[in-house]
Amino acid sequence: MTRMRLLLISNSTMAGEAYLEYPKYDIGAFLGPKRITALFLPFAGVTLQWDDYESRVKGRFNEIGHDVISIHRFSDAAKAVNEAEAIVVGGGNTWHLLRCIHDLGLIEALRNKVLSGTKYVGWSAGANVACPTIMTTNDMPIVDPAGFHAFNLVPFQINPHYLDANPEGHAGETREDRIREFIAVNKNVYVVGLREGCMIYVDGPAMYMKGIHSLRLFKYKCDPREIPPGEDLSFLLQAQDG
Repeated sequence: MTRMRLLLISNSTMAGEAYLEYPKYDIGAFLGPKRITALFLPFAGVTLQWDDYESRVKGRFNEIGHDVISIHRFSDAAKAVNEAEAIVVGGGNTWHLLRCIHDLGLIEALRNKVLSGTKYVGWSAGANVACPTIMTTNDMPIVDPAGFHAFNLVPFQINPHYLDANPEGHAGETREDRIREFIAVNKNVYVVGLREGCMIYVDGPAMYMKGIHSLRLFKYKCDPREIPPGEDLSFLLQAQDG
């Protein structure tokens, strides 16, 4: 029986570190010892050219014994997905990422590919699109995404880069306030506040989080919960009514 395997990372870069420095060995271990060339989706890059984004990720993957090739190099994107050894989705603007995915008609092709056992790695926006929708992204909606629905690989929502506090002097809503608005409208959906330096592993029916912080879990009419790294999170993979 095939099992779904996901690595969903809050952020690519910790302050003061090089790009993909902190998660690169986790990515390498997740992909395994045999060298593979993963299919990379660069569409969250808006001010970064896709060739440059591919090169940036390729360099880091080469350091851990793997490689990537960007999907924009293929004339048939769906065929590229179907033949991929692994799927990697980079961060940037989630709205732009999802619009490009929808424009290429890749939702079902990629979802079916991952459900069949192909490994999926996504950071920031790439983690967000693994959810049912992108409605818990932090990004400015710079384009109409042609629908909020995403890959729906997990039945809960992720808020990447989750922060506990507002900057000093800012009188607007906190991240928690915004998530509480979401769950007030989407009452049956869990939201995972995934702090920087943290990543979620899904292996079939099993799920846990690894990182330097706890995650903050939100559900309507429940007090937010702090769940430490390593604790069993498999209950979040149970189907929910959105």
